[in-house]
Amino acid sequence: MSSGPRLLATSDLHVNRPENESLVRDLRPTHPEDWLIVAGDVGDRVDTTLWALEILADRFARVVWVPGNHELWTPPGDEVDLVGPARYDHLVEAVRGLGVLTPEDPWPVWEGAGGPALVCPLFVLYDYSVRPPSIPATWSTAAALDAARDAGVVCTDEILMSCDPFPDAAAWCADRLMRTERRLATRPRGMPTVLVNHWPLTPAPTRILRHPEFALWCGTTATADWHRCHDAAVVVYGH
Repeated sequence: MSSGPRLLATSDLHVNRPENESLVRDLRPTHPEDWLIVAGDVGDRVDTTLWALEILADRFARVVWVPGNHELWTPPGDEVDLVGPARYDHLVEAVRGLGVLTPEDPWPVWEGAGGPALVCPLFVLYDYSVRPPSIPATWSTAAALDAARDAGVVCTDEILMSCDPFPDAAAWCADRLMRTERRLATRPRGMPTVLVNHWPLTPAPTRILRHPEFALWCGTTATADWHRCHDAAVVVYGH
């Protein structure tokens, strides 16, 4: 057992794949007061997402979850047929019922090793502004998406993730940016933060993508300086 509690993080568990279920079953704290950050893409369906989070919530002193794009999908045959913000709201309530913290809850302060630090679970989507070198920033979103399709790259979000009542992901992202920036502006000054978002906050991680055009679905340039503006000691992301 470790000498003290730790703030741990994982992402992209994808428990809709049977081979990943055993990973969740084996995921355990090394100290009874360990916290676990789960940075999205737990599962494609509501029931599998809740299955995994319930196991983790029973083991860790605190679990902090943010949604990924897979949780926002509405796949055929899912018992929960809600879409867009309604699906997100449903997930928030269901996850809260397990005792798991969400982006809509008060942000907790980690007091263990490296603390104190304000743990900020965020839900900021993408708006197609993150571009590979082959797609100029001056191109319209439509032209950028056409270029990605020509390269054979289309994120499954375009098929399974509805943003209704927003017209598209960029509009939903703009709403989430406004809400999140407003909340970050009220955080305690001088306290380091742990910023948690499923999508990278900066474009840098997209530079090593095997298929560069997938960068379009990897966040927003509007968050590129958040690690500096909001005193981040650590940034956690997945995707």
